[in-house]
Amino acid sequence: MIEKLVNKFKANSIRHLFIIFIIFAISGSGSLFISSPILIALGLDKLITFYPLYIFVRIILIIPIYQFILILIASLFGEFDYFWKFEKKFLQRLRIIK
Repeated sequence: MIEKLVNKFKANSIRHLFIIFIIFAISGSGSLFISSPILIALGLDKLITFYPLYIFVRIILIIPIYQFILILIASLFGEFDYFWKFEKKFLQRLRIIK
């Protein structure tokens, strides 16, 4: 099963796969952690009183934050090239780049 994950993520080894998962985990947690203070700084926490709309706005805010943090954390772990390919694929799906 681990070998299937190594192949799916195109990792070089199990250790590399572990590093990839750590980077994803730190990036996801970091983007959630940072999104709330940004909403507070923008004053959107008090402006948006309808909770489902607040969650929607927070998710919309989390997406670009996550992309930025993913590249930042990947760079710190020395995996910029791997995650830049991942990022380019994501941006191509959104039709932001060709």
